[in-house]
Amino acid sequence: MVKVRLPRRQLRAQATKSGEKIPKQDFLKFLGTAGARFVMIKQLRHSGGIWISSKATNVLIDPGPGSLVCCAKSKPKLDPAKLDGIILTHRHLDHSGDINVMIEAMTEGGFKRRGVVFCPQDTLEGDPVIFKYLRSFPQNFEILTANTNYSVGNFVFQTSMQHIHPVETFGLKFKLQDKSVGLLVDTKYFEELTEFYRTDILIVSVIFLEMRPGIDHLNISDIKNLIQKLKPEKTILTHFGMTMLKAKPHLLAEKLSQELHREVVAAYDGMTVSF
Repeated sequence: MVKVRLPRRQLRAQATKSGEKIPKQDFLKFLGTAGARFVMIKQLRHSGGIWISSKATNVLIDPGPGSLVCCAKSKPKLDPAKLDGIILTHRHLDHSGDINVMIEAMTEGGFKRRGVVFCPQDTLEGDPVIFKYLRSFPQNFEILTANTNYSVGNFVFQTSMQHIHPVETFGLKFKLQDKSVGLLVDTKYFEELTEFYRTDILIVSVIFLEMRPGIDHLNISDIKNLIQKLKPEKTILTHFGMTMLKAKPHLLAEKLSQELHREVVAAYDGMTVSF
């Protein structure tokens, strides 16, 4: 595990090791940084999603396989019964594998009807990833559509345009304290991304080291292009595929930082960013 050293100029956004105490202020925690099939299947990185705490509202984004275990093993533990909402950006298993068990956990087995689940329409239809018997457990299900504002408790977020991906997929934009945060999830690169993701902090899924024709995922060249155009204060790389892991994400992030003169870091399992 690589220790992330972040400069003071990032204005209160700091990364801590997974074993350190999570601050009481707003934070987000990477419960996993695995992307695509083989890193997830082999659990070379965990695939638990991202936990966000915003003004005492707790939200879990993309609970992939092992999300419940990652919450239990977190230091300190993250209690799913304290979740106020769960967001699925899309139905693929590395993002949704633990969605059903996390709904059970959020609602304490359905005995406490609480929380909101936000998801694209295709997660509930055809071959659904959310079981029908669970759909009465949360207080509400809200269907994600493009360029729409949503809220749960004190957490407010906006969806992006629909991404170019084999299933219905949306990225997110939200604020933690005075910082705007963009979560750019799986997609093929297209120019409209630069219109939506102009934020202070950009969290971006980067599956591939190099372009793979016909596969709708970003690669390092795409990330470099995005950073040059968006100029975020800080970019956090995550959701790594095999080629990224072999190339060592922290070294790639350091190289991007040097070339672009912008702060770029590679997320690791358990990394917490506080605001």
